[in-house]
Amino acid sequence: MHAPVEDFADIAADVLARVRDRAPLVHCITNTVAQNFTANVLLAAGAAPSMTVSPEEIIGFVTTADALLINLGTFDAERRDAVDLALGAAEAARTPWVLDPVLVDRSSARAAFAVTLLRRGPKAVRLNHSEFAALFGGEASDEATARAAKACGAVVALTGGIDVVADGTRRAVIRNGHPLMGLVTAMGCAGSALLGAALAVEVDAWHAAIAAVAVLGVAGEIAGASAAGPGSFAVAIIDALHGLDRAALRARIKVT
Repeated sequence: MHAPVEDFADIAADVLARVRDRAPLVHCITNTVAQNFTANVLLAAGAAPSMTVSPEEIIGFVTTADALLINLGTFDAERRDAVDLALGAAEAARTPWVLDPVLVDRSSARAAFAVTLLRRGPKAVRLNHSEFAALFGGEASDEATARAAKACGAVVALTGGIDVVADGTRRAVIRNGHPLMGLVTAMGCAGSALLGAALAVEVDAWHAAIAAVAVLGVAGEIAGASAAGPGSFAVAIIDALHGLDRAALRARIKVT
């Protein structure tokens, strides 16, 4: 039996409080168009971002980081090489990492690369329905999400209009968020980085993923109440995330 909604709210609030208290460093190999927004989301949540892909320094950055994000949004040779170096450092340091297989549904090369990354032990995979179908070979469903999580040994956070977080034995459905979230570049990329921050402070990856997805969704709802459009929303969600508290999570979270 899953925990009641109130417990999920407290799980999310506790994870967010630990992020704010510990300020974990999340190293992000991410889409070039996502870097600024991703950094601001991490800072608003209380975490610290770093972004370098330089081969001369990435091992040092990842070794001292608390979590790692591998985002395939910019799929150039420099970043592919950086991914290999970063994962070697993360494996040696036992640093938790998140795979965000951006646009694997558009590129067979990305999809093949993402499959190799799945074998290297991510703690979580965050992706949308199209990416899920390309990476795991079928339409996303409750059963397919659970099978995918069990097969790759990672929590799968499937995001969209309704979000599903599964670890192979447990599943949570999250119904928070706002339509304007889909109109802001890098919203998903930033959500994956936030998941990295949650993994840095929470050993239960399923709880970490629920917390990250729900926190961003609730912040989106708060931002959407005052935003005039996607431009003001992009600023408002950062403000909402910065000011988010336990009371707001308890009042708004929708997890089953």
